[in-house]
Amino acid sequence: MVSTPLKLSEPDLSNNSSNGSISSYGIARSTVTGTPLSAEELRKIDAYWRACNYLAIGMIYLRENPLLREPLKSEHVKNRLLGHWGSSPGMSFVYTHLNRLIKKYDLNTIFLAGPGHGAPGILGPVYLEGTYSEVYHDISEDEEGLKRFFKQFSFPGGIGSHCTPETPGSIHEGGELGYSVSHAYGTVFDNPDLISVVMVGDGESETGPLATAWHSNKFINPIRDGAVLPILHLNGYKINNPTVLSRISHEELESLFIGYGYQPYFVEGSDPESMHQAIAATLEHCINEIRSIQQESRSTGIPKRAKFPMIVLRTPKGWTGPAEVDGHKVEGFWRAHQVPLSGMHNNPEHLQLLSDWMFSYKPNELFDESGKLLPELKELAPKGDRRMSANPIANGGLLRRALRMPDFRNYGVNIAKAGTTEAENTKPLGVFLRDVMRQNMDNFRVFGPDENTSNKLQAIYEVSKKFWIAEYLPEDTDGGELATDGRVMEILSEHTLEGWLEGYLLTGRHGFFSTYESFVHVIDSMINQHCKWLEISKDIPWRSPIASLNLLITSTVWRQDHNGFTHQDPGFLDVVVNKSAEVTRIYLPPDVNTLLSVADHCLRSTDYVNVIVSDKQSHLQFLSMDEAIKHCTKGLGIWDWASNDQGTEPDVVMVGCGDVLTQEALAATILLWEHFPELKIRFINVVDLFKLQPDTEHPHGLSDRDFDSLFTTDKPIIFNFHGYPWLIHRLAYRRTNHKNLHVRGYKEKGNINTPLELAINNQVDRFSLAIDVIDRVPKLQNIGAHAKQNLLDQQIECRQYAYEHGIDKPEIVNWRYPH
Repeated sequence: MVSTPLKLSEPDLSNNSSNGSISSYGIARSTVTGTPLSAEELRKIDAYWRACNYLAIGMIYLRENPLLREPLKSEHVKNRLLGHWGSSPGMSFVYTHLNRLIKKYDLNTIFLAGPGHGAPGILGPVYLEGTYSEVYHDISEDEEGLKRFFKQFSFPGGIGSHCTPETPGSIHEGGELGYSVSHAYGTVFDNPDLISVVMVGDGESETGPLATAWHSNKFINPIRDGAVLPILHLNGYKINNPTVLSRISHEELESLFIGYGYQPYFVEGSDPESMHQAIAATLEHCINEIRSIQQESRSTGIPKRAKFPMIVLRTPKGWTGPAEVDGHKVEGFWRAHQVPLSGMHNNPEHLQLLSDWMFSYKPNELFDESGKLLPELKELAPKGDRRMSANPIANGGLLRRALRMPDFRNYGVNIAKAGTTEAENTKPLGVFLRDVMRQNMDNFRVFGPDENTSNKLQAIYEVSKKFWIAEYLPEDTDGGELATDGRVMEILSEHTLEGWLEGYLLTGRHGFFSTYESFVHVIDSMINQHCKWLEISKDIPWRSPIASLNLLITSTVWRQDHNGFTHQDPGFLDVVVNKSAEVTRIYLPPDVNTLLSVADHCLRSTDYVNVIVSDKQSHLQFLSMDEAIKHCTKGLGIWDWASNDQGTEPDVVMVGCGDVLTQEALAATILLWEHFPELKIRFINVVDLFKLQPDTEHPHGLSDRDFDSLFTTDKPIIFNFHGYPWLIHRLAYRRTNHKNLHVRGYKEKGNINTPLELAINNQVDRFSLAIDVIDRVPKLQNIGAHAKQNLLDQQIECRQYAYEHGIDKPEIVNWRYPH
C-alpha cells in the first residue's frame, strides 16, 4: 500500500532574495531566471532525485526489505542508526542536475562533497549511475545488491558516513572539514578541461581553512588551468546550532562573495518543481560563463584574473523529510542534521512515519521488478568515464606519470675531508628542484607560504616564477619573481597550500612543499587526514597509487635563536609518528648530499607522507655523494671516520640525528678524546627515524639483531636528537639496551639565544654531551672529575661571551672536525 506523501511545511511566499529574506522555503527565487527543462525532462529529473533521496534514507535505516515490497517491520531496521540526512538531499539535487549538463556539453567534471557526513547524498547517485556495482561486484543493481548497499552503510565491516576512499569519484571526505575548496582548486591546476564542482557546507564554511581558501580564485590561470564552481549549501544549521552565513542578510552575503572576487548566483526555496528549473538554469549559466572566461583568455593568449561564478544554494535542512516529529520541527531545523527518526524498535508510530516517508518518494515508480532503476531514468546519467563517479581524475594514480628526474648526484657538494667545509643545506636542493621543474612543466609544482627564498630554494625561480594574476605594481619587477604563468605557489596560508597540494596529488600530479618548522603545526590535522586517506586507499584494489606528499621542514628549532621561543617547536614529528607505519616516513639528513639523496627518493615514491627535516643555514658537510647514497640507503650507520672502536668493544655509543645535533655530538667526541684518548667511542648517525622501531612495527625498522649489533646490548648510548627526546624512547622502548639509552633533545628551554646557548639550555651542546658520557661510562665516573670541571668552565665561558657580545665565540662558530 502506498501511503500519502509527506507534505513540506507551508512556504512563506512573501520571502524572496530581493527583499533580503533568509528563508529557505517557498517557490524558487534565483538570480538566473528561466525554465530550461521541458515537462518530460522535469519529470525524469525529479524522479531521479527522488530515487537518490530514497537510497539516502535506506542507507541510514534499513538492513532488509530495501524496496518495501512488504510492510516495514522493526526487524528490517538497523539496530544502531548512524548517518546524516540533513545535507544529503541538497547534494544529490545538484549532482543530478550536473549529470544533465555533463551529457549536454560533454563536460569533464568531478564533484567534491564538503559537508561533514553527507555521503548518503553522493553514494545514492554513484550507485544509480552504475559505478558502484562495477567497482564492488557484490553490490549489484538489483534488490539483493540494494539490500547489501543499504546494510553496509555505517555498519561494522561496511563503509563510513563520509565520502571515504571507498567511494568511487571521491577525493575528499567530510572528515576533512574545511578543506573542500582548497582541494578543489588543487585538482584544476594544469587540468584545463576540468570543472571541479565543490559543495561547501555552511557549517564547514565557518572553519579557518575554508574561509581563506575562497582566495584560491586568485591563483587560477584561465589558459592552462581548469575551473572550480563552488556551491555554498546554506541549509541553515550545524549539528544543533544555526550557521553564521545562513543568518546574515542576502545583501551582506552577496557582498561577501563579491568581495572575495566571485560572481555569486543565488538559488533559494523548497518547491521542487520551481527549484529544479532554477538550479538547471543557474548551473547552465555558470558553466557557460566559465567557458566564456576561458575562451577569452585562450583565444587571446592573455591570462587575466576573472570573476568566476559561484552559487549560493539555500534549501531546508533535511529537505523533503518529515516536517515534524513528536511535536518538534525537523525539516528546516537542526533536528534534521543526523537521524530524524529514532526508536524504531519500540515506537510503532515512528516506524510508520519512516514507512510513510520512504513511500513519499514512490519507489514503485523508480525501480523495476528486479530492483533496478528504470531504463528511462538510468539514461539520465552520463556514460563511461564522463560519470563523475568514474572519472579517472578522481583516481589520480591512473593518470600519474613518473617524474622525469635529473641526476641528483650532479647537485651535491665536494667533500675533501669530513666536517671541514660549510654549505647551506637547502640551497643545492633548490637547484635540484629547479631542474625537476624544468623537466616536468605540466605536472609538478612547488608550494610554500611566502618562504621559498627564505628557505634558500630560490633557484626554482630561474625556471618558473611565483604565480600571480592579481594587480602588478612597477616595483614588482625588482625581485618580485611574479608571473601569470608561474608554477611556484605561494600564499601565507599553510592550510590553503596543503589543500592545493593534496588536490594536485590526488588527481595524478607531483609536488613539493616547504615550510618553517614552527608553523607546520598549522596543518597537523590536514596531514593526519591525508595519512588516513592513503592508509585506507592502500587496501582498495581499484585505487591506484598517487605521488607521495613531500614536506620539507626547515628554519628549524636549533637555528631559531633570533626569533625566540615562539619559533622553537620540533613537535610535528611526534604528530607524524602517530600515523600508520604504512604511509609515514621521516628523514633527518645531516648535510647537503644526504638531503639530495633523500629528496630524490621521496620524489620518486608513491602513497607516502615523506617528512624531511633540514635547516636552511650553513652547516658542516660530512659525507661525499657516494657515502651519502650508501648511508641513506641504510637509513643509519656507523661513521667510521668519527669512531675509534674498530675491532674492539666501544665504551659508549654516541648518536647524532639532525644537522646541528650531529655536529654537537661530533664535537663532544673530540672533547672526550682530548681528555680520555683511550676512550672507545662508536659514532652513529640516523637519517631514517623509523629505523629505530622494530621491523615488526615499521617496514623500515631494524631487526633486533641488527639494532643490538649497532647500539650494543649493554653500553651507554648518548643520543642527540633534533626533536623532543621522549619520541626516541617511544620508538626504541622495546630494544634490548633501552635501559642505557639516554636521549637529549629540545626541552622547551629557549628564547633569544645564540645557537650554542640555545643548545646549552636544552643540554644538547657538546659540553653537556661529553659530561653525559663521563657520568655514564663506569670507568670514567671516578677519574672524570677534572674533565667535567673543565667542560663546565668552557660552557660558562661560552655563555658569558654570548651575553657580552651577542654571538658565540669564534672557536665555536668556526669549529671544524679535526681528525
